[in-house]
Amino acid sequence: MKQDMIVILDLGSTENTVLARQIRDMGVYSEIHPHDITAEELAKLNNVKGIVLNGGENRVVDGAPVDVLPEIYACGLPVISIDHPTAKCDKQYDALPTDEQIKAFVFDECKAEANWNMKNFIEDQVELVRRQVGDRKVLLALSGGVDSSVVAALLIKAIGKQLVCVHVNHGLMRKNESEGVVEVFRNKLDANLVYVDATDRFLGKLENVADPEEKRKIIGGEFIRVFEEEARKLEGIDFLGQGTIYPDIIESGTKTAKCVKSHHNVGGLPEDLQFELVEPLAQLFKDEVRACGIELGLPAEMVYRQPFPGPGLGVRCLGAITRDRLEALRESDAILREEFANAGLDKTVWQYFTVVPDFKAVGVRDNARSMGYMCVIRAVNTIDAMTASIERIDYELLEKIADRITAEVPSINRVVYEITKKPVATIEFE
Repeated sequence: MKQDMIVILDLGSTENTVLARQIRDMGVYSEIHPHDITAEELAKLNNVKGIVLNGGENRVVDGAPVDVLPEIYACGLPVISIDHPTAKCDKQYDALPTDEQIKAFVFDECKAEANWNMKNFIEDQVELVRRQVGDRKVLLALSGGVDSSVVAALLIKAIGKQLVCVHVNHGLMRKNESEGVVEVFRNKLDANLVYVDATDRFLGKLENVADPEEKRKIIGGEFIRVFEEEARKLEGIDFLGQGTIYPDIIESGTKTAKCVKSHHNVGGLPEDLQFELVEPLAQLFKDEVRACGIELGLPAEMVYRQPFPGPGLGVRCLGAITRDRLEALRESDAILREEFANAGLDKTVWQYFTVVPDFKAVGVRDNARSMGYMCVIRAVNTIDAMTASIERIDYELLEKIADRITAEVPSINRVVYEITKKPVATIEFE
């Protein structure tokens, strides 16, 4: 392994990701692990130079403060204890250290080297994947989004033709997206790609399902079923590759933090999963995933494309999904993306999309009263997807977008712009 590591043990802090990024910004790799990690599990990690015990407001679980196992204190590694001021427990821990104190701990006490970079990360992950997979095959869900594209490139580098990419069109894709995936990966990158059109299957399973968590779990579970079916047509498929990244994991809940929302590749997996998971990006933040993709040689337009949730438009067609609202959503989203590109905002805004709620409002069309859907526009900026600010869009552009949507999508008669930050809102609506 090429890089030293500082391990952060989660004792209820809401600042774990901030601390991990702070250490990585110093050039030292850091990973976040549960507070109850054993000494044996810790020893299996590579090049660990020190441990941070990171306490905080969620440190009290079931009425008692959580702590690490006594064996961790005896493992021979330098340890620093942090407790954030909001922690609801005994202040037996040290006060929140400054950036200089963290730097002194990492470099002076732990003797870590600043060797965290994407080249070394990729080399490490390639080695780990080869060790995990051996001469067997990996099945990868290739949506064409940033995460799955980077995973595909990394796995191709690690195991070549042992990777089988499957693109499932679940009917919840953006306009012309499946066609684009086939063009890029099969025709240009020569990937071993299987295309599956499962539109009717997914929409049938989702009929009359309004609860967001249930929708996510249905979509995630059905994805796995499709993959299992495809795997049975092949030989030697023992692994499922996934583009899970760290924000997916933290938002799906930890031992000391509540679930924000289940991600289809974290909270929606069935208990009887027949594959072992391969998740080489699981410790990366979104900006690091993009940097990884560039290092792997992927084109910039692919690496910096719009983020897209695993459940696709299923979590932007709010409430129970209907085909007419889904089509209205797809068309309005295409108009928004086209106008943002024309205005140059596609290069400066991190994520932008439309949402169509499950209700109608009164309007006027062709000089008569009519009922139509509302279209909500959301545009946000973020670094790591853990927090997000809104983009201040020029009113002239917003009016142009609204005029186009209401003219070209007859079932929509109102367009609004949503301006809530994360938190308290999440980036997606469901």
